[in-house]
Amino acid sequence: MLKDGVVVKENERIDDLERNGYHIIQDPDRFCFGMDAVLLSGFARVKDGATVLDLGTGTGIIPILLEAKTGAAHLTGLEIQADSADMARRSVCLNGLEKKIDIVTGDIKEAGERFKAASFDVITCNPPYMIGQHGLKNPEDAKAIARHEILCTLEDVVAQTARLLKPGGSFFMVHRPFRLAEIMVVLRAYKLEPKRMQMIYPFVDKEPNMVLIEARRGGRPRMTVEKPLIVYREPGVYMPEIYDIYGY
Repeated sequence: MLKDGVVVKENERIDDLERNGYHIIQDPDRFCFGMDAVLLSGFARVKDGATVLDLGTGTGIIPILLEAKTGAAHLTGLEIQADSADMARRSVCLNGLEKKIDIVTGDIKEAGERFKAASFDVITCNPPYMIGQHGLKNPEDAKAIARHEILCTLEDVVAQTARLLKPGGSFFMVHRPFRLAEIMVVLRAYKLEPKRMQMIYPFVDKEPNMVLIEARRGGRPRMTVEKPLIVYREPGVYMPEIYDIYGY
């Protein structure tokens, strides 16, 4: 199928992002973006004219949303899975963003060799959350790669970020609270100082299930903990802040 001159393959669908008229191509059998990516795009602070790199971009959701929400000069998405990178490129074309967004197929662990050192103002990442491959039936499955540390670890992400960020540049990441102690240790080991943190709660009476973190290359020790973000008022009904982030 062709949509505005862009090929949409069998099993793929086109989803409306409710931002600037943008759409994204996804394959439900592989991996579709979740709320964590949308929340990260709302948490990230990108100044006008900034250069942005998204590590493990998947189908390109974060660069596309950041292009819609910010005045970034240029955005790059790095993705190791060729099929996902191909979908991301086609989504970029579908939205007419070829001059603003590049999608590069490559390994996060080799990002420092692919891009010039200290060349990005902002780096974002929605990394695999789960440690190792325990319980996985097919470690080569696209969904498994997105969720488990099969092809890269937290330290891989942080090490490459430290190499590619400009001095004073910011790193934005969404992760799981159960790994928060490890995250802080690894960030500081690579001279990325945690500066902002926000916990995400599914409901007001539940434990947090996501954490948003900003770290700055070479920043001074002082971190702001922002007020909690509650996702649902009741099952199926978002809190007003979530509707704002989504742009509804």
